[in-house]
Amino acid sequence: MKRIIASLRRLLRPFVAGLIILTTPPMRAAEMYGEPFRPQFHFTPATNWMNDPNGLVFFKGEYHLFYQFNPFGDKWGHMSWGHAVSRDLVHWEHLPVALWEEDGVMIFSGSAVVDWKNSSGFGRNGEPPLVAIYTGHYTKRPLQNQHIAYSTDRGRTWTKFAGNPVLDINEKDFRDPKVFWHEATRRWVMVVAWPVQRKVRLYASPDLKQWTHLSDFGPAGSTQGIWECPDLFPVRVESDTRQTRWALIVNVGSGAPAGGSGCQYFVGDFDGMRFTLDAASQPKAAPEFVPDGKLLADFEGSDYGGWSASGDAFGRQPAHGTLERQQAVSGFRGRGLVNTFLGGDGAQGTLTSPEFEIRHDSLSFLIGGGNHAGKTCLNLLVNSNVVRTATGDAAERLSWKSWDVREFRGRKAALEIVDRHTGGWGHINVDHILLADVPARRATEGALWADYGRDFYAAVSWSDVPKSDGRRLWLGWMSNWEYAQDVPTWPWRSAMSLPRELALRATGEGWRLVQQPAREFQKLRGKHYHLRKASMAGANQWLQKRSPLGELLEIRVDIGLAEGATDVGVLLQTGQGETRLGYEGAHARLYLDRSRSGRADFHPKFGGRHEAPLRLRDGRLRLHMFVDSSSVEVFANDGEVVLSALIFPSAGPRSLELFSKSGQPGLMELDLWELKSIWKRP
Repeated sequence: MKRIIASLRRLLRPFVAGLIILTTPPMRAAEMYGEPFRPQFHFTPATNWMNDPNGLVFFKGEYHLFYQFNPFGDKWGHMSWGHAVSRDLVHWEHLPVALWEEDGVMIFSGSAVVDWKNSSGFGRNGEPPLVAIYTGHYTKRPLQNQHIAYSTDRGRTWTKFAGNPVLDINEKDFRDPKVFWHEATRRWVMVVAWPVQRKVRLYASPDLKQWTHLSDFGPAGSTQGIWECPDLFPVRVESDTRQTRWALIVNVGSGAPAGGSGCQYFVGDFDGMRFTLDAASQPKAAPEFVPDGKLLADFEGSDYGGWSASGDAFGRQPAHGTLERQQAVSGFRGRGLVNTFLGGDGAQGTLTSPEFEIRHDSLSFLIGGGNHAGKTCLNLLVNSNVVRTATGDAAERLSWKSWDVREFRGRKAALEIVDRHTGGWGHINVDHILLADVPARRATEGALWADYGRDFYAAVSWSDVPKSDGRRLWLGWMSNWEYAQDVPTWPWRSAMSLPRELALRATGEGWRLVQQPAREFQKLRGKHYHLRKASMAGANQWLQKRSPLGELLEIRVDIGLAEGATDVGVLLQTGQGETRLGYEGAHARLYLDRSRSGRADFHPKFGGRHEAPLRLRDGRLRLHMFVDSSSVEVFANDGEVVLSALIFPSAGPRSLELFSKSGQPGLMELDLWELKSIWKRP
């Protein structure tokens, strides 16, 4: 009877999914993949929610991409494995859901391999099976363990192993297995996340069914957020492809450089038992950076020093740390701060500064507490209008945030601290408000990051890429858990990054992962514009003559920086918005500012500026950019630093402009291609 019921469930799944989809407003075929913000050369599901890439494997001429998928809606839930295949990493064919949630077990992240030797016994007629290894997440009790399923028809249909789970340590959080064949020990190796402990665990198996514990790695690197979606693989050295080192990938749920989720990596060696870190390649922790400038308020006095208060949230003087019945407050400087948890979250009011003149480019401040946009926030007022705003992060720890205020230089302004929320996290903490020429930066953990943008997570690599190809290829989920469920897209939500080629580069600081967009994307190039050796003014005149540009762009720019040149880069203008990519020579920082790139009102944590350390080679700033309908990916220093970011620009023509704040940089070379869509649109 159980088998009959299970068979009926499998037969009914497509009809159930179709019934759910039919409850949404219908779309004409001509509209599909032509919706506002729909990526045109990044993978997206036709409809519904997607997150982590899973089961990346190459088999019989096809790159398989499985992914976390909700068959019944456009937000996280009912996790199953969606499925698509490609013969070139560029054009994708959607296939039916591969593995469905059933019997109270969701299909969480995992991997897939070709069992060439049929060690599992799942193969048929001399053909090796595809085997998927994934986490079973139980919805009725706090448990995660590891399961397998197999396919004997090139991944088109799948059978779950009757002996599941194959690995269970009776833990609530134990997930995301990545499995590979280790030829030296002639066995399968699994690396799996132990999230709360900030560790990964290594296991071995002769047949993918029985697993033996080998070793653990961690905590190390970034440990603020939970550890998820690990990977472990050899990577070729850029200068000598006969040499390899091992890279251990660990994605973190929070604490990434740009905030929220991100992808860190470690370089070292794997001997079949344990991963050993190359300590010389691991960076040291960086201290907090607070620039010189004009201090507007430090709240160290016996009163608010000329600020005017209304309501009952502020009292007569600044707080000295944690208030009664409040969780421990940290991250402020000195003794005093603004803390509106006065008597609890019920107090409300505003605190407004005296008027001041903006004479610097950046306004930085420490902020914590609630993240209720417009209700627990710090506002910058110009002509009594709110022109910048920031909230806390639903945490009592204050951290640095900053605004680019260049457009308001020379104008009068005021600051307003607002508490108008009475529910949970209905308070705000603020300290040390500073005008300076560059932003303040928080202390950072000693970690290596694959991507310094806001939108690159759960990155994993393809298994079984042919030796004749030789590349290590991967991609990540192009979003961030802080706002992923709120991005303004319909009827789908989320995209994948471009597939990327990986290598290791020897630098003065040790081994560094370098990434290049998969070479297959060159086939999308259309109209080409090329310019060599020009002044910035001459280059901008040349660019102006070629505007407006297409919506989809690939840009290569090589700028020679003269002595003293600061804040040099590229301005992408779209309709009424702009996305700024710049380099600050004085601090060796590359930044991407999307605060005015288009729609950012859907979540208070979306807008802002994201930075990466970047040391130039030969005084040249080399940038390789891909601009899609709703994203920008930037590869700097020939892939040594990467920034990936979503943008949601207003409708209108696109144009490019080069900028320089000071000095006289010169354009060495500029290549610009308009790209074609990968989707066949009627």
